[in-house]
Amino acid sequence: MKELIERIRATLANLSPRERLLVAAAGGVFLILVLLVGVINPVVSASSRASRRVEAAEEELRAVQILRSRYDEVNARMVSVEQRIRSGPQGEIFTILESLARASAVTVDSMEPRTSPASEDYRETKVQVILRGVTLAQLVNYLQRIESAPQLLSIKSLRIRTRSDKPELLDVNFTVSSFEAI
Repeated sequence: MKELIERIRATLANLSPRERLLVAAAGGVFLILVLLVGVINPVVSASSRASRRVEAAEEELRAVQILRSRYDEVNARMVSVEQRIRSGPQGEIFTILESLARASAVTVDSMEPRTSPASEDYRETKVQVILRGVTLAQLVNYLQRIESAPQLLSIKSLRIRTRSDKPELLDVNFTVSSFEAI
């Protein structure tokens, strides 16, 4: 290695000042290129990749925050419903629907129980209610009373048809669910 360095010094000593200047400039350009390719480019690339990862992580964080707020909202509603189920009055759904119908001046044509899947925490009771020849005002009043009853009642399906003999009257089928804690 010493020999190589000595040979390079000897070669440089034999060069004219202009040639030495050109060799020094070429060496400087070569050194700058090595620095650009070997040091600066990798640092800039790593910085760019890090910036993109930061942006992606911030976007994921925003998505998680949105999901968290939705989860909290749904969880709060679920807690409210569970509290309403546990603290609300319990009673026979048929009796409750009949009394609400009387209060709404509606005559129930029929009520039939429906099967519902079992749950670990709650028992759901479903009843299909059929009304014949009711006005829109009576129907709205009855449905509103069902939805605002002290016992948690939920209207699951609703089918309304106008009567062909009296178009101002409606025939209505709907299913009401009631929940009880087990």
